[in-house]
Formats: sequence, structure tokens, C-alpha cells
Amino acid sequence: MSVRSAEFHEMVDALAEVERGKGSEYTSYSVRGKRFGYYWPRTETVGLKQTLIEQQALVAERPEVFEEQFTAGGFGWVVVHLAGIDADELAELVYEAWRLSAPEELIAAQPLPR
Repeated sequence: MSVRSAEFHEMVDALAEVERGKGSEYTSYSVRGKRFGYYWPRTETVGLKQTLIEQQALVAERPEVFEEQFTAGGFGWVVVHLAGIDADELAELVYEAWRLSAPEELIAAQPLPR
């Protein structure tokens, strides 16, 4: 079980109106100016926006795969180690992170990709 970085980027690219921002050590992802994710190539980890309940559940269930990153604005951000997750689960988490930031009309036009 493992997801390559290229697979993660394909998941993000499949979503509507994703904007990338380049930092010196990471890439950030936003939809209409609202951040929903990060990617750190050096550690092959991603940071994804989730609900606080989902953040706590993921970290409690598999702390070797998920880490609490931070909480902000009522959301919990989770670090995901790509080596420990399968593509289907990551795709759902990426979509959920995007959905938590995207406006309603984009969400209605783009259900979870399968």
C-alpha cells in the first residue's frame, strides 16, 4: 500500500479550479483562493484540510500514516504519509479537503471522482 507523488498530483489535477502555489519546500493547493492542501516532496507527505472529527479519527486510527498538523477556523489539518495509504482512500481525503474549501456550485458540478 503506497501512493506515488505523481498519483497524488493526478488526483488534485482532476478537481475543478485548483490553484497551485510554490513555496521553497512545498506546493500549496487552493480553490478560489481557499487553501485545502499542501505537498512536501522531501518527505513525500501531504497536508489536507479535514473536519476536526475526521482529523481526530484518522490520527487515532493510524498514527503511523496520519499526523495532526494544526487546527484553524474550525478545521483540522492532517499530514498524510503517502507510503502508508492506498489510492482510493487518499482520493477520498483529497476530494473532501477540496470540497471543504470549494463553493457550492463547484461541488454540485463535480462529485467525487471514481
